[in-house]
Amino acid sequence: MTDLELKKYGLKIYMRNPSSYTPLLEPGGLNGRAKSLTIGKDPQQNAEQIAQFSLKDAKAFCVYEELLDRIVTALDPLLDNPPVSLPSLMGSSLRDKWSSVGPVRALATSLKSLGKDLPAFYELMTAPAQKILNRWFESEPLKATLATDSVIGAMISPMHPGSGYVLLHHVMGEIEGVKGAWGYVEGGMGGVSQAIANCAQDHGAAVFCNKQVSSIIVSNNSVKGVVLSDGTEIRAKAVLSNATAKITYLNLVPQGILPEEIVKELETYDYTSPVTKINVAVDRIPNFIADPNIERNKPMPHHRCSIHINCENSQLIHDSYLEAQLGKITERPMIEMVIPSSLDPTLCPPGKHVVLLFTQFTPYKLADGDWNDERKNKYADIVFDSIENYAPGFKSSVIGRDILAPPDLESIFGLTGGNIFHGSLSLDQLYLSRPTTSLANYRCPISGLYLCGSSSHPGGGVMGATGRLAAYTALGDFKSL
Repeated sequence: MTDLELKKYGLKIYMRNPSSYTPLLEPGGLNGRAKSLTIGKDPQQNAEQIAQFSLKDAKAFCVYEELLDRIVTALDPLLDNPPVSLPSLMGSSLRDKWSSVGPVRALATSLKSLGKDLPAFYELMTAPAQKILNRWFESEPLKATLATDSVIGAMISPMHPGSGYVLLHHVMGEIEGVKGAWGYVEGGMGGVSQAIANCAQDHGAAVFCNKQVSSIIVSNNSVKGVVLSDGTEIRAKAVLSNATAKITYLNLVPQGILPEEIVKELETYDYTSPVTKINVAVDRIPNFIADPNIERNKPMPHHRCSIHINCENSQLIHDSYLEAQLGKITERPMIEMVIPSSLDPTLCPPGKHVVLLFTQFTPYKLADGDWNDERKNKYADIVFDSIENYAPGFKSSVIGRDILAPPDLESIFGLTGGNIFHGSLSLDQLYLSRPTTSLANYRCPISGLYLCGSSSHPGGGVMGATGRLAAYTALGDFKSL
């Protein structure tokens, strides 16, 4: 944002506070009357909310958040630098060894900054999120709410090793100097790419939309440009691809050019995704039983954050995951609902709202056949029935819906497997192994070809780190020529 002056070029962000809202189907808590859990940036309000369910958890939550904040801060150098490249580190040339100095220094800085938190970091990297949360907390609404961050976009259960890192990944980054904060981009997420495009064009770039690339031109093991689907050739000294590793290296690069061992590694790269996205237009703001609307159709604080449906208990999340493993459509999907129009007035007419549903767990292939309109609508009806249980009247408020199962996310947006992170955030696909050990430095054996998308370190998320690091890598290569 700072490097490209994106605010100057039109980017506007609405900060979300509170950040998380979990309504309950049945009242519970210490007095049997607690109806929801809301978490935001105010420590005192968080403590009051959590104390409905556990006094012990109310005290522990602040300590838990401080720990995660220290760990994320310690990892900042790793996000701002390329990963340590084993091929470069073991290379014989002085240039190879020199290129490893910065990443090695960043790794050393992070490890030193972790200090006494190193055991906690190691646990987050290797343990199930549920194991960690069980040690910190005792109340299920809190544990289940936090557990959602350990599985978002990942075909994994909170009870499986590796989910701890996914949880950590979702508290990285910052907005307006606030670490771990979330926000809505004015006009929708396209506002980010539009601001980047405005900046690029102001600096002399030409931007072409709806011009599909059919192949990358390679000659003498060097990039020469790209060919569009209409046959047009665009010549260039470098190509930076924001597509997935599979599309870039296996679909666009002509076959037979990449070494066979690299091709085999790329063919086994995991793109498994559990996500079906449902975009909804409604004619009024949802009215939750747990926290009824005070004024008709006027957004309340809980409408502005991530709303967790079917998340009172961590077992619900795990059961949904197990059903997906059998190729089934789950009856109680994990739903993360956001209503960006509660803060952004540009998205729809007054009184109307946009509701975005990020739902899990849905397999890419169903046991009883491929996804089709009938099966997608059946699943959407299950999702809407779930929301109706918490917010009666939701179904009758719907005036339009768009259902995107994993194959749709793949075919429409080029997300291989439907994976929003361009590949699973599993431990074998992180840092110096993203996407593979030999391709972890944004470069390719083909000179001038770079991978700048989320298949590279540090992975998915709207943080721009991968593109920034790939750009610096390309600039450094051309300066050294």
